[in-house]
Amino acid sequence: MGRITTRRPVTRIRGDGHTVRRPDTLAVEEPLEIRVGGRSLVVTMRTPGHDVELAAGFLVSEGVLTGADDLLTARYCAGADADGANSYNVLDLALAPHVAPPAPELARSFTTTSACGVCGKDSIDAIGTRSSFGVADDPLTVTATMLLRLPDRLRDHQNVFDKTGGLHAAALFDGATGEPVVVREDVGRHNAVDKVVGWALTQGLLPLRGHILQVSGRASFELVQKAVMAGIPMLSAVSAPSSLAADLADESGLTLLGFVRGDSLVAYTREDRIDGAAPV
Repeated sequence: MGRITTRRPVTRIRGDGHTVRRPDTLAVEEPLEIRVGGRSLVVTMRTPGHDVELAAGFLVSEGVLTGADDLLTARYCAGADADGANSYNVLDLALAPHVAPPAPELARSFTTTSACGVCGKDSIDAIGTRSSFGVADDPLTVTATMLLRLPDRLRDHQNVFDKTGGLHAAALFDGATGEPVVVREDVGRHNAVDKVVGWALTQGLLPLRGHILQVSGRASFELVQKAVMAGIPMLSAVSAPSSLAADLADESGLTLLGFVRGDSLVAYTREDRIDGAAPV
């Protein structure tokens, strides 16, 4: 498996001109080519590790996979690095016979960055028609006190971030207990979410009714899309959502929370899932 972190020399320079040369730890970013049935589907930049979950979660978000029995096998293909060793940067998935292969338009002939994601949908209507799981009727209710604890609990599990300061994180929390179910880190926030969703798929947990998805950054349209496609009724972010993210959450019946930090949070949609919350 590829490295998650790497060391390289850096120069720290203070305002008074004093310099110190020392080694520093960086998060690794490498390409991953995802193939389905031997055919290239997409290349995305990611932090190596949990690659099968990443690929599976991506296919959930694109409406290809909905359950653990949809995915038969996943194997690394030959992909040599400069020294001739396997780079583990090519992953081929085999789908079950009952699963339709990805539509041709889903294939990407370009490398996506860890920042932009690989969202193939450009309208809210497209998400609504492709999602196998509805979230609007999920009876989840939680307290604001529980929600305000989640960012710190997520931060406690960001082991690689502690070393590098350069990774996003996503965590799935049990809405009944507030306990973390799974936590994943990656240079791309969408990749971290895909790894969480992919893990849930392999464990046979989809749809993720009664769960909360907590992310370490902002809530984009794509992250709301991924939550809805996995059947997650609540998405909580420490920063702001985009306008399209709020529109999709509203249309889908997902509870979207932003600025969840300190002693307050902002509910953009479906605040009725928060005990005691009532518009003034």
